[in-house]
Amino acid sequence: MNLLFANDRAGQYPPSHYAETAPPPAPQAPLKGAVQADVCIIGGGYTGLSAALHLAERGYSVRLLEAHRVGFGASGRNGGQIGPGQRIDQDTIERMVGPDDARALWQMGLDARDLVHDLIARHRIDSPVAPGVIHADWQASGARHSHAYAEKLARDYGYTDMEPLGRAQIQQIVNSPAYQGGILDHGAGHLHPLRYAFGLARAALAAGAVIHENALVVAIEPGAKPVIRTRTGHVQADHVLLAANGYLGGLAPKVAARVMPINNFIVATEPLPDSAVLTRNHAVADSKFVINYFRMSEDNRLLFGGGESYGYRFPDITRTVRKPMLEVFPQLADTRITHAWGGTLAITMTRLPCFLRVAPNILSASGYSGHGVALATLAGRIMAETVAGQSERFDMAARLALPAFPGGRALRSPLLALAMTWFSLRDRLGI
Repeated sequence: MNLLFANDRAGQYPPSHYAETAPPPAPQAPLKGAVQADVCIIGGGYTGLSAALHLAERGYSVRLLEAHRVGFGASGRNGGQIGPGQRIDQDTIERMVGPDDARALWQMGLDARDLVHDLIARHRIDSPVAPGVIHADWQASGARHSHAYAEKLARDYGYTDMEPLGRAQIQQIVNSPAYQGGILDHGAGHLHPLRYAFGLARAALAAGAVIHENALVVAIEPGAKPVIRTRTGHVQADHVLLAANGYLGGLAPKVAARVMPINNFIVATEPLPDSAVLTRNHAVADSKFVINYFRMSEDNRLLFGGGESYGYRFPDITRTVRKPMLEVFPQLADTRITHAWGGTLAITMTRLPCFLRVAPNILSASGYSGHGVALATLAGRIMAETVAGQSERFDMAARLALPAFPGGRALRSPLLALAMTWFSLRDRLGI
């Protein structure tokens, strides 16, 4: 079964609140016949669209192939949070890669955040960033650790945008008895993710990139000039960029061994009274291993994300997400859910992004592990730089040793599900 079609109808956006509130660009024609390009990009999410934009601005001829519509995958379905750093904290990264690469990865996270702001401003993308993301801790011990981490970032990295929150302070912002403290990152923010993806697509088209939608790639033939085949045509290119993330499938086994697709889910409530759940327009992500994340929409709906699955088919999304939502906000027991949708992202064993040279002229970036709005945007720019001969940032990220998932493609999902069950039990027990 193909994840691209397991839960979605060909070429149709899921019935999300995002799709309902984001006018899409004009449809782009599928690929027909044989064409040539300097660069062929597979995937029309943040990574691919950013790469297409930055390459077209450098004067390269670009063909982007998207199996559905631009922004169709995780780029148009996520929680919309952007911030500095990586998916894991700097303490962990320092132990994994040493202080120099840890500092380079921190800078990469800052660059990613700043690039999103720059692109929105430069291309007048209708997805403004609302400032502030709260990390909310379920345990008092977790809050103490978060406060210490904020001190570390200020001391060692000069990052002073994190405000420690005690129990009373966080509950003044988040109307929930669940959280015992946390930190408010004033340097982070949140946006409408699908409008942002559409803005990148419009900017790439304006710069001269050619986008083909409903252009499912069925094969890549490597070589001095790789050939990328769809059912209705093929592209011969000097360079290929793999930007399909969790939807890459079996096109690149070397990537698939290290990057695993997982499903995550979001619901939208009916419009709520002011301050029913949040008293400020900040986004929140909490300390559960399977993270709960939420924010308010422009029309005052709670957008609440929670729950994961590891197979092909999505579960009952409303039921899956309502349970953690009511653990955080029991006052919403009688609130109507108006939208429920899921999407497929991708994780790595270390939760650091996976940059790989599949071949000398085939590059891949993926596995953002839930931190992809900013990192995927930067990854597209980094791959464009690499095509242009400026490979320092790509090479730094690519030399990080990312282990393969145990069990291969056949067993990795059951093994991950077993591990996630254990961590979910730890969450319930508060350990």
